[in-house]
Amino acid sequence: MPPPEDATTSAPPPEQDAPLAPSTFKSLGLIDPLLNSLEQMKFKAPTDIQAEVLPHALQGRDIIGVASTGSGKTAAFALPILQKLWEEPKGLFACVIAPTRELAYQISQQFESIGAAMGVRCVTIIGGVDIQPQKVALAKKPHIVVATPGRLLEHLEETKGFSLRNLKFLVLDEADRLLDMDFGPKLDQILKLIPKERTTYLFSATMTTKVAKLQRASLSSPVRVEVNSKYSTVSTLLQYYLLMPLPQKDVHLIYLANNLAQNSMIVFTRTVHDAQRLSIVLRSLGFAAIPLHGQLSQSARLGALGKFKSGGRNVLVATDVASRGLDIPSVDVVINYDIPTHSKDYIHRVGRTARAGRSGKSITLVTQYDVELVLRIEQVTGKKMDLWPVDKEEVALLRERVDEACRLASTELKEQGIKGGHGRKRKREEGVGKDDMDRDDDVVEAGMPKMKRKSKGKGRR
Repeated sequence: MPPPEDATTSAPPPEQDAPLAPSTFKSLGLIDPLLNSLEQMKFKAPTDIQAEVLPHALQGRDIIGVASTGSGKTAAFALPILQKLWEEPKGLFACVIAPTRELAYQISQQFESIGAAMGVRCVTIIGGVDIQPQKVALAKKPHIVVATPGRLLEHLEETKGFSLRNLKFLVLDEADRLLDMDFGPKLDQILKLIPKERTTYLFSATMTTKVAKLQRASLSSPVRVEVNSKYSTVSTLLQYYLLMPLPQKDVHLIYLANNLAQNSMIVFTRTVHDAQRLSIVLRSLGFAAIPLHGQLSQSARLGALGKFKSGGRNVLVATDVASRGLDIPSVDVVINYDIPTHSKDYIHRVGRTARAGRSGKSITLVTQYDVELVLRIEQVTGKKMDLWPVDKEEVALLRERVDEACRLASTELKEQGIKGGHGRKRKREEGVGKDDMDRDDDVVEAGMPKMKRKSKGKGRR
């Protein structure tokens, strides 16, 4: 295992790890307009999942695709849909359902890029934004609708003139996450409102019992393509842990940020409060940090992603809203400030780095209360994390400055009304209506039971 400083994302993928896939997309039977687009996008050869899925998909079969994050799943379902659209051009041809709004935007962008030569028209239907422009866009009958379940169902039930009666393709992307976020009842309702005679693709990083149940309800004689049969991380990812007492988590995070200042990094937290607090702490200490979580407005979330992708900010402090599906090029380091309860969420978080054959590193902050979770993650991934070296004197020198930054951050959060996750609650509850389920699970961790709070003081102003 190389030392931490030797792990960079700039290294080209090692030749021995190159996928044993056909040498060209042409040999898989794709048409020239798509081949030209792929060439312009610098897609040189199919990934494993693309090489496995395309032959079956082009024959019109239903597909279950099980592949790890960063494996090229989006192109694996976009290419056969666009090829069929070229043969039978019509509006409202395909619908893609994704668990998070950012992922929906990203899928839509990829469809538009690959289908540019065909003049493909896409619309993104998500909560958190004005519904009227979406109604206008749907009335124009775009070829591809990419949506989150809550807002899509609202349109199907209430938007005059909009239906998916003639839909040819349905894609359920990140199906395990869709079901973790309790979208199951909404998906059942959507399935009742679309034709049974359709082609369905279900893609998931993991095959859970819930996903298997959904597959039985929505697919007909599917071909199962499994590139990655168990939870795993890529071989180019170097995984480390950092052991410290709980009260010293913040100072150790700043120590890491100092030592990795030349790298782009994502810091994952469990709560919205910590994401907001740590971004303020990092900024006050001179780091170009920006938060990303489900309590931000949709424009703020897209703005944060845009700044991070463009290099305007090199530290993204995020909840699990950023852990799935998002393809952010050249993330050098993923830091787990909090360890996720579920091992698969850890795999998705660290999957933001070491993508497309590049190398990268993940560092997990471990307190005395987290040891069992780390051992569970190591057991699931089959890989031991290495200890990240720490200069204790340097950490001690940082303590005073970090403590002061934390005090300032607490004051600022109180002024913003985000103390411990409260203050924004009423605003979140008002006006979100039916697409409330489009909110990402910042407050309730994926797979954890929801606690219904009793409302107090109804007459309070």
